[in-house]
Amino acid sequence: MTNNKSTFVVSADWLQERLSDPSIRILDASWYLPAQNRNPKAEYDAGHIPGAVFFDQDAIADHTSGLPHTLPSPDAFASAVGALGVSEKDTIVVYDGPGIMTAPRVWWELRIMGAKNVYVLDGGMDGWNREGRPVTTEVPSPRPATFTPTFTPAAVTSLDRMKEIVAAGSSQIADARGAARFYGEEPEPRAGLRSGHMPGAHSLPSGVFSENGKLKDLAGLRQTFADAGVDLTKPVVTTCGSGVTAAIITLALQSLGHTDNTLYDGSWSEWGSRSETTVVTGRE
Repeated sequence: MTNNKSTFVVSADWLQERLSDPSIRILDASWYLPAQNRNPKAEYDAGHIPGAVFFDQDAIADHTSGLPHTLPSPDAFASAVGALGVSEKDTIVVYDGPGIMTAPRVWWELRIMGAKNVYVLDGGMDGWNREGRPVTTEVPSPRPATFTPTFTPAAVTSLDRMKEIVAAGSSQIADARGAARFYGEEPEPRAGLRSGHMPGAHSLPSGVFSENGKLKDLAGLRQTFADAGVDLTKPVVTTCGSGVTAAIITLALQSLGHTDNTLYDGSWSEWGSRSETTVVTGRE
């Protein structure tokens, strides 16, 4: 990869050249909101990158939280990922349908659970298909692996911590939901949630970090943060609807060498559902 691109993304050329490499594990981490009218498992079954296994973001989550995509415990995560044939020592490539949409969430999860060599496929499956690259309907039966987790709890922000951040203004808040949701101009796709944003938050819709499913180069990422008023010398907490696309902002930050960032795992599914949390609407 060229030095003006994130070191955390790989190109379709790079991956295609290594499809027969036994040390590489490929995960299809596609997930969609109902309004997108796409079924990730059906698309995987209809054709996926050879060797890829399906990472179900709805299934590999903490189902006791009452929230859509809360991070599972390290042991539960390790068990699920190990069953997919993935070890923390592997080189892991994660992709989604559109590219730079839901794959960064699994990239983030794997990294905070201890995997070191994790990458996101630029262009996603849609780009792979457009370019006529090899696909298969054959579902691999990987030999179970042992994933030994080394969890980094500081990478995850809780509701209580988020309340403290909002009250004190101690971290910049970067919200990946669409602008109309952020400003309270359209309802949330999940029932029972108020519309709007946290006081002081910056609107950084998930799509602003990529072009045609590929992550912007480093200069483009830096400009995107500057345009949104985010100071890269200060801490940032990322958020979105359910904790998935917030990881796109995390990917962009870490691509630029920004390390003082966390992800608010409950995101708007939690914040927008609580009576005691402060919600702001309108454009200032």
